[in-house]
Amino acid sequence: MISFIKGTLEDVQENYIVVDCQGIGYQIFISGRFLGELPGIGASVKVHTYMNIREDEISLYGFSSKNELKVFKILLGISGVGPKVALSVLTALSVEELHLAVVSGDVKAITKANGIGTKGAQRIILELKDKLDISDMLDAAYEESRNPKALSGADVTGDVMLALTSLGYSNSDALLAIRKVEHSSEMNTEQLLKAALKKLI
Repeated sequence: MISFIKGTLEDVQENYIVVDCQGIGYQIFISGRFLGELPGIGASVKVHTYMNIREDEISLYGFSSKNELKVFKILLGISGVGPKVALSVLTALSVEELHLAVVSGDVKAITKANGIGTKGAQRIILELKDKLDISDMLDAAYEESRNPKALSGADVTGDVMLALTSLGYSNSDALLAIRKVEHSSEMNTEQLLKAALKKLI
């Protein structure tokens, strides 16, 4: 199996890229989210890969991190979820956002993915609750909290998250609204709450 491919970015299309690795061009299907993170043509890239083998086709799917690849594999284990649908989920939601949606039971957030209806989203939440390692998300949050820039706004963000969820908003919607607020680190709780509410209305 191919664990990762490192080479020169040769081509970028709507749903795949071509990476030149020692003279061989690998076509790799990627999420729209990863597409937005790519460097320019000719730059060096490292793509973590999953090889999907069918009777009539062998395809490569690529990810920006091992964690994203791990979640993709977990999604594939869900009945009715194939590589294209799993990639669609990771286009609509980052790994962290998917964790939050699962923990909070946010069906609406998952239905943002193409090809996922309400029943499909409910099935994903039900099955992922036992399969996703929530500690990964907590570890990421801990690392972020150690960042001096993040420390000053950690308490304010937590207070605003609590206020928004008490108003009936899901954890994932609340977090996304807060992240959309510009200069949030310079605001107090009241200012950030008002600004986040404007993003939600």
